[in-house]
Amino acid sequence: MRALQLQKLTGPDGLVLVDVPEPEAGDGVLIDVVTAGVSFPDLLLTHGQYQMKPEVPFVPGVEVAGLVRSAPPGSRFKAGDRVMGFSFTLGGFAEVCAVAPELTFPIPQAWSFEQAAGVVMNYHTAHFALHRRGQLQQGETVVVHGAAGGVGTAAVQVAKGAGARVVAVVGDERKAEVAKRAGADVVLLSKDWQAGVREATDGRGADVVLDPVGGDVFDKSLKVLAPEGRLLVVGFASGQIPSVAVNRLLLRNVSVVGVAWGAFLMQAPELTATIAKDLDALAARGVVHPVVGSVFPLEEGAKALRELESRTAVGKVVLRVKAG
Repeated sequence: MRALQLQKLTGPDGLVLVDVPEPEAGDGVLIDVVTAGVSFPDLLLTHGQYQMKPEVPFVPGVEVAGLVRSAPPGSRFKAGDRVMGFSFTLGGFAEVCAVAPELTFPIPQAWSFEQAAGVVMNYHTAHFALHRRGQLQQGETVVVHGAAGGVGTAAVQVAKGAGARVVAVVGDERKAEVAKRAGADVVLLSKDWQAGVREATDGRGADVVLDPVGGDVFDKSLKVLAPEGRLLVVGFASGQIPSVAVNRLLLRNVSVVGVAWGAFLMQAPELTATIAKDLDALAARGVVHPVVGSVFPLEEGAKALRELESRTAVGKVVLRVKAG
């Protein structure tokens, strides 16, 4: 099968299109991949900067959508089913991928394979962050940084589904339009977002801030939290891991909360089904509707990753692996 294999830890340029053996199904669902999601962890993997450090050569990619080729007995899937999945063992940038049954989900009929490619990681992460870790309540105000990206647009929609008021923070007017399309109530440009949050909340501040950026965005986010506000640390797209003087938390009764969806699943895999059921209900209501950005053919995977690296991507960046 065709696959994009990382042969050198030199960033996206280390990817080479090669022929490799198809994976064994084992106890997993074997999927003929139509589309694959391109994520920030994939980019970090190409530089050897992710917490998981597989030996080269390997095939990146954790998000896929496609058609079931085979499924283990007792699973809810059969050959030909349209599914989306998340692979802990990578291998998504290829024509065939094996995914655990509990991390494989039916694609809603109204969604394209491109829409489905980035759902499992982005929407499950957003749901886990806002509900499990952030304890989001109806009527609260949520600030979402990077709100035009894959995780950002997912967080906007999950928060709206919880009955929250969503303030989106983006880098430019083009991204502002994407955040509005995702469903944000208020959209602010990053150059002066703190004042905008205070104005939007009549000076009270945000109940929850979701931060996939890190660096000085984290520091500024602490300052806009309302009493008992929660700052959700989702990632460090800026490349800078911040620190905090804990007396600031004590004096203002605010919390900094770590969010690691994948790591938590290793401890409590049953949470996946609960999140999926809620997301299905939100999709049926039309609240969850994945925003797709650029779509590249498989052989242009390096170009797709460079779009993430340049911070110009909007919505979910997707690889089209084959027709489906």
